[in-house]
Amino acid sequence: MIFRTIPLLLFLVTFVACSNSGSSHSHEQSSDEEIEGMLLLKSGSATIGSNDKSFRANERPAMSVLLDYDFYLNVHEVTCGEYAEVAKDAGFKTFAKCDNDSLPITDVTYYDAVLFANAKSKLNGHDTAYTYSKPTFDNDGHCTNLEGFAFHADAKAFRLPTEAEWVYAATRTWDVKKSWNSSNSKYNLHKVCSAGSDSTGFCDMAGNVMEWVNDWMGVFRDTTIINYVGAPDGGELGERVVKGGCYSSSDKEINPYSRGDVYTVTSSTKAEYIGFRLAFGNIPNALWMGKEGSSQTSVVTPLAGSETVKALTGAYNVKLAFRNDVSGNIAYIDYMNGTLSVKEITKDIDAYHPEISPDGKWIAYCTGIEGVSRKSTIYIQSLEEESSPIKLDVEKAAIPRWRVLETGDTVIIFVTDAGNNKNEATFKSASTWQVSFANGKFGTPQKLFDGAYHGGISEDNTLTVTGSRVLRARIAKTNSNLSQNALDTTWYNEDQACNVSLAQDRTKRTLFLDFGGKTGKDFVGKKYATHEQIFIADSTGKLIQSIKAPEGYTFDHTEWTTDNIQSSIVATLANINGAHTKIVLINPVDSSITELAEGEELWHPNMWIKKKNPEPIGTLETSFKLDPDSAGMYYNPSGSNWYADDEYRYKMEFLWQYKDTANVVILGSSRVFFGLNPLLFNKPYYAVNLSVEAMEHKAAYHFLSNYILPHMKKLKIVIKDLDIDRWFTVSSGIFEYAYKFYAGYVYDKNHNYWKEGAPRGLAKATYNSPGIFRTQNILRPTRGFSAKSGSRWGKPATEKDSTWFDIFSDRFMHNFNHLIQMIEECQMHNITFIGVITPQNPSYKETGSFGKFGIRRSEAPILIQKIADLQKKYPNFILMDENKMGNHDYTDEMAMDRDHLAEKGAQQLTKRIDSLIRSLDIDLSH
Repeated sequence: MIFRTIPLLLFLVTFVACSNSGSSHSHEQSSDEEIEGMLLLKSGSATIGSNDKSFRANERPAMSVLLDYDFYLNVHEVTCGEYAEVAKDAGFKTFAKCDNDSLPITDVTYYDAVLFANAKSKLNGHDTAYTYSKPTFDNDGHCTNLEGFAFHADAKAFRLPTEAEWVYAATRTWDVKKSWNSSNSKYNLHKVCSAGSDSTGFCDMAGNVMEWVNDWMGVFRDTTIINYVGAPDGGELGERVVKGGCYSSSDKEINPYSRGDVYTVTSSTKAEYIGFRLAFGNIPNALWMGKEGSSQTSVVTPLAGSETVKALTGAYNVKLAFRNDVSGNIAYIDYMNGTLSVKEITKDIDAYHPEISPDGKWIAYCTGIEGVSRKSTIYIQSLEEESSPIKLDVEKAAIPRWRVLETGDTVIIFVTDAGNNKNEATFKSASTWQVSFANGKFGTPQKLFDGAYHGGISEDNTLTVTGSRVLRARIAKTNSNLSQNALDTTWYNEDQACNVSLAQDRTKRTLFLDFGGKTGKDFVGKKYATHEQIFIADSTGKLIQSIKAPEGYTFDHTEWTTDNIQSSIVATLANINGAHTKIVLINPVDSSITELAEGEELWHPNMWIKKKNPEPIGTLETSFKLDPDSAGMYYNPSGSNWYADDEYRYKMEFLWQYKDTANVVILGSSRVFFGLNPLLFNKPYYAVNLSVEAMEHKAAYHFLSNYILPHMKKLKIVIKDLDIDRWFTVSSGIFEYAYKFYAGYVYDKNHNYWKEGAPRGLAKATYNSPGIFRTQNILRPTRGFSAKSGSRWGKPATEKDSTWFDIFSDRFMHNFNHLIQMIEECQMHNITFIGVITPQNPSYKETGSFGKFGIRRSEAPILIQKIADLQKKYPNFILMDENKMGNHDYTDEMAMDRDHLAEKGAQQLTKRIDSLIRSLDIDLSH
């Protein structure tokens, strides 16, 4: 099947106002006009991905892409000289550290490449392909986040090539022999095109540096798609695609179908071996494809990031739900998730009026709509796990509103009809009901009173409002409630009103929209268009405020947020054509308006904000109070500044959570992150896995010295991977440089890592701080272990030349000395230190390499013996060699890939270490 469009998912990408990406309109290039440094590629087809089972899961199956347009592509990667020239002309900072101008620019983030493309477009008089609202830079000038980022495929501009475009160009005459790779590069960058050009005229597609492409990481399907541009967003990891090999890649492994680096790549990733080349031209009728396999012609774009929402609402724990009127689905954005994505639910249900439950775990919606008299059904669905909708089994139920009763019970308020309420008799023929909801089940519905009041009920049960033609109120008499002897009345002089919502912050303010009638005109003092003004009335119906829509827009679908301190207003903006293209947050204090999301037709927004705790976070024993903006904030919602910072965030959570419980800590890199399961240690041992993918040896020492040893008072055993092939790096990781961009680490360091005692509330603050939900859902149930399904050991390829020890022997010794420091500090705390050499592909025996990252097999035994000899000096140190130079018993089904264990391998390794620990007869008493 060839996808052009799927009617259920038609989103429009519209332009976003941006602070640094203005566009201009100038001359258009004809399809055959030459552009300096670029080659024109005519329409054609490409196969992205492979059916070879040895490829990663996200690189399978093969998918065919038809490109029915022409485009230009750089002959070679952007060079240092080219980057510096554009940076100078555009007036932005360059951070290139190049020996000469002909080397490819590297160590750039995806966003750095995007800003370069925009700058080049503007310098050449073109529109820009990328828009954003707010950039974030690190101290070196690298862009780590573009809030409100959107790609506009229809813009004729310089941009990054799509994955399909890159593969189309690369596979026309793929030639690894004309590339710089580990077999010929001496692990250095080389001048562009110095390895030669392929027969098409492109250079360095296969090697020299990996290259950013435009796409978010998406799934492939066994199908054909026209003008594919990747996934609609980065999902829960915010993962990007990089293509090709680099100067340190094996020529046997470089291929046009691989999509990533060794580790997960996000928009803020930068590495000394990743650069980019540019494309030029628009992509007509571009198609995105989500993980469910349906194509869509546009996307919904979050315009405000978590930091902005926090500044506006006072909380990170915020969710925005809305109806995507194009798909008919309810969608939501969770601002606690560090990588913002729009998640759609309610497939196959035409859903309206979503409202998130008081605890933020459920969402209610209905099939009816305000102002239309028709049969409607209410459903509730979980926001924490994929589940089927729960139906309220009554004949008619519309406009659900959550409410917590004085008894603590949670109920849904609903009406039997939400149609035009102008006629008194018709209005009274409908009624307002409530039904309890607990443990995923509805209780028995209970009628409250006659009249369809769907604007909400006040917390004290003395006021309810509604409006789908007339603004009506029901007011409880003194010492009474709404279900007893209450007064039904009309407000606003019976002028037409709609979109009525009652605040839940005890002020009992009512907001609504009108149709430019006399009452509103008299209050505003001039004429205005329908829905141009938001009106707010006090608890008696008296107008107290109006807020004007931005120029060129009107409001619709107004609702108070769920804040219990100072409510804001969430609404949609309709353009001059009536399309609801934006969702905005409005501060009634100063009438400021912030754009939250943009799409083609976004309806019925509902913003849930976690109720604020009036009690300060801090110790009970002292007057010290934690700073809620810093404590436990080990993840930066504005953009990552270090690889695997999401994993570090949850490992810090486990540190504070288990500091008074765990007596075994697992520390190290991905080989124990995937290779040791703390749940398999038998009592009385209680383990927690604090390892992180790519954690350097020096970083592990910092973590151990400043956090683990001072705080984990019951700790008796530290298990650390000792994989000598990775000892070519000496970085302290996130703790040395990148920590400055994470408030929690800075806060800890400024308080000497709390070595005098961690304040009460820090664990809770960390638990409730932003993170990545996918990582959270993997690690919390396992105390830090990530289980992977078995694949096989695969090919014993080497990513670094096995001779690196000749050049970096000082780095090896640096790490060796850090090992000694860790052993000695553990000895001072009476802690046993177990070093584990984890198993790698046994087929490395057939090569000259010890493992994935090298060291000659002839050198490895000598270096391992040097480590083993430490056991003679330090009785608390034990070396456990599970690799045995490849002569181990970890089978293919126990392996995830060439240097990582799968879940079955982790079971075997963990049980063996558990047995070793039991043989030591360690005294667990204090």
